[in-house]
Amino acid sequence: MGRRGFASDNASGVHPRVLEAIAAANDGHALGYGNDAWTAAATTAVQEAFDCEAEVLFCFGGTGANVIALAAATRRHEAVLCADCAHIWNDECAAPERFLSGKLIPVTATQGKLTPAALAPWTAAGRGVHRAPPRVLSLTQPTEWGTLYTPDELRALSEFAHAQGWVVHVDGARFANAAAALDLSLAELAPGCGVDVLSFGGTKNGLLGAEAVVFFDTALGADAAYARKQATQLASKMRFLAAQFSAYLADDLWRELAGHANAMARRLADRLDGLPGVEMTCPVEVNMLFPRLPEAALAALAARFDFHMWDASRGIARLLTSFDTSAADVDAFADTLRDALAASR
Repeated sequence: MGRRGFASDNASGVHPRVLEAIAAANDGHALGYGNDAWTAAATTAVQEAFDCEAEVLFCFGGTGANVIALAAATRRHEAVLCADCAHIWNDECAAPERFLSGKLIPVTATQGKLTPAALAPWTAAGRGVHRAPPRVLSLTQPTEWGTLYTPDELRALSEFAHAQGWVVHVDGARFANAAAALDLSLAELAPGCGVDVLSFGGTKNGLLGAEAVVFFDTALGADAAYARKQATQLASKMRFLAAQFSAYLADDLWRELAGHANAMARRLADRLDGLPGVEMTCPVEVNMLFPRLPEAALAALAARFDFHMWDASRGIARLLTSFDTSAADVDAFADTLRDALAASR
């Protein structure tokens, strides 16, 4: 049994209602590759949640979801603009570039967020065939620093991108946490903000390796099923992925789970507030915290909890809360930190 910790929301388990849905789908035979009743029902559930006739492709990995979305939107000579901290730039082992045969261009972001002003230099006339022209603006919501784009900010970025003829992609591995934190529906925060394609995550919020690529621009998604197959993200027993999304969206389970994770992050931030030498390096808006932790406390914390140092040179840790993080988990971490600081004085 793994110990409790704050290393990642990928470390959490699977919600019981999701496990029940998987078990219920394990009934007899069903055609593979999505030609089954569970996939049809889950597709309808996603469309209803986003209030549009979107093209929906289920897959089993976040990197794969991003590859599918970006591959559908770009040609071999085109580029994707993204934040310099973006997951697709830093943490996907060049998978997007390998599959796109195109280029990722990192743009300087502030606490993970891009602005039209930061993107403006890329609207200038290029150098003909000598430069890969931008085709996609890829945003992460919430960002890799746990910050949120407000609906107004998303709409402004979408309007700016569309004016250049760019496609707007959102890497939404924790999109549910963003919608819950902003008290918005999934539809209000995605198609309502001008997003063209969303990598809609579930694994980090109680699902068992299940993601969805949602094309609100259905023309963009017309051939995306081929990209999914080429990216080896077409599950043969698709019903077990699809059934998870039906459970996830039923009765807004996604919001309940994300809201709890967000609440535990706020509780942890409150418990750390005022401890000597502890400083939050950016706002705590979802289930991600980036505190600067005193070196004297790190060994004691590491002995009891899993967590990562985000920037060890500056003493910045990354702490993630999950749908199954308890108040006792939060308090134990905070108490351990407090006691370690007291012992070091």
